[in-house]
Amino acid sequence: MTKVFKRRIIREKVLQVLYAYEMNNDNLQAQIDEVFADTDEDSDKQFGLSLIYKVIPNRTKFDEMIKGKVSNWEMDRIALIDKILIRMGICELLYFEDIPPKVSINEVIEISKKFSTAGSAKFINGVLDAILNDLKKNGELKKTGRGLVDETISKKTPKKSE
Repeated sequence: MTKVFKRRIIREKVLQVLYAYEMNNDNLQAQIDEVFADTDEDSDKQFGLSLIYKVIPNRTKFDEMIKGKVSNWEMDRIALIDKILIRMGICELLYFEDIPPKVSINEVIEISKKFSTAGSAKFINGVLDAILNDLKKNGELKKTGRGLVDETISKKTPKKSE
């Protein structure tokens, strides 16, 4: 199984934990233990735990960022799954320097296709893309490593053969 595919499964598990926690607001550790019981690799589990423990304390901050991009919507009208996925995307954009922004956004979009409504992917993409643009504009996007920042590659025009 490729690392990318494993990460998607971990993100799906994170979604499950965050959804259960949002519904019950209780017993987080029991939720984590149950959902991650079959996760063998420590690095995969650590990624999932990092995501969970960064999303939960930052929910208010992330929701404010979402509110700024959905002026025609009230937060309680946004499907809970969509809200959690957007929070996860924002969290990865802000706190996971080794994950390219496009990967973070694409992953939550793909997960939304599996767990949410037909229009969710487009909605989530629009919100996260707008937030990403703000983060870039404000210098808040801290990504390191190859392929993690937008690079403009100048293409040479091929010479016409005579």
